[in-house]
Amino acid sequence: MRIARISVSLMLSSVCLFAQEDTPTFKTQATSAFVWGQDINSGAISSRVTDPLTGTETLKLRYAGVEVSSRMGFEKLQREQSWEYIAYSTTIVNNTDGAVSVKYGAITVDGRIVSPLAASTKSKQNTANSFETARLYCFSSGFLSHENFFALKEQTPGLTVQPRRSLTVSSVVRDPRHYSILCSTNGCLPKGMIRYSIQVGGHDYVFIWPGRSLFNCGR
Repeated sequence: MRIARISVSLMLSSVCLFAQEDTPTFKTQATSAFVWGQDINSGAISSRVTDPLTGTETLKLRYAGVEVSSRMGFEKLQREQSWEYIAYSTTIVNNTDGAVSVKYGAITVDGRIVSPLAASTKSKQNTANSFETARLYCFSSGFLSHENFFALKEQTPGLTVQPRRSLTVSSVVRDPRHYSILCSTNGCLPKGMIRYSIQVGGHDYVFIWPGRSLFNCGR
């Protein structure tokens, strides 16, 4: 089974289910990468599950007894705010006989690398570098999990999934773009492309989300 090798920078190919004309450089550590939708090159198996009631999607990558699932949404807490929050949860199911480590990877919004915000359970205003979980509908509605969070990368410890167990970890970033929402007859949704990776058991699992596929948690 062939595994795609990547070095200090990984140029995500546009030959995937969600094609894009301009493909930015996605920097990550040297490791083996599985990119959603590129099963022939990676050896992993991609799949998609759609909720028949809400239409929300879950992207899945499965390899050697480990399944990694991705869900993503966005919201603006107040109309006068000039930014949106992008929130995502990743569930790791370990069906192997050994424990697997889980580490934060990276996330880019239209090619711009952004850092995750610190999560707080205390009642306070959201800031430029932190957010309160109860104030984001993506979590309070149950759409995304608040079981574990990856915060600022330098402050984020690694996690471990024990054999025959699962773990869900979430992150929140602020969309770094101005005027990132495009409205049409289908509603108002983010433009562009969001890419993120999470390292599980020595492999980078890379998910590619077009902005139009994100769930609007705030509506």
